[in-house]
Amino acid sequence: MNAQVWIAILVGLAAMIDDLGRRQIANWIPLSALAAGFGWQIGQSGLSGLLYAGIGTVAGFAVFLVFYLLGGMGGGDVKLMAGFGALLGFHRLLEAVLWTAGVGGLIALGVLGVRALRRALGWTSSSTTKQEQGQDSIPYAPAIALGVWLSLVPKG
Repeated sequence: MNAQVWIAILVGLAAMIDDLGRRQIANWIPLSALAAGFGWQIGQSGLSGLLYAGIGTVAGFAVFLVFYLLGGMGGGDVKLMAGFGALLGFHRLLEAVLWTAGVGGLIALGVLGVRALRRALGWTSSSTTKQEQGQDSIPYAPAIALGVWLSLVPKG
């Protein structure tokens, strides 16, 4: 495994732990991905790597910005994908976005299925707190990390 894969693993794990634990992604996590991504791209391709990382960053930010503006995603998710965009570059980022969408859809189906099962079995209390009711959102960092990791799996 090369440094790019290790960076993706470490940043992805940090983002998942933070998002699942606090329902937020601390700014240092996408910033680390951004800095490491620019370093990786420049180290691999010289000055043209600066361009690859820059375009990847903008694309990663833009692809999830729409969902953020519509209220379907948090700002940390947008920044995380921008950081991964720097690490992956534009072409690999597009693959990661597709993987992320697929994984995110599967996770959402799983969460909805578990919630429906809990309701059907009567495992939900009528005295649930407002805080518990407000946690209808699904942390998206796991889907982003898995999508990025899957995009880095060698093909063929």
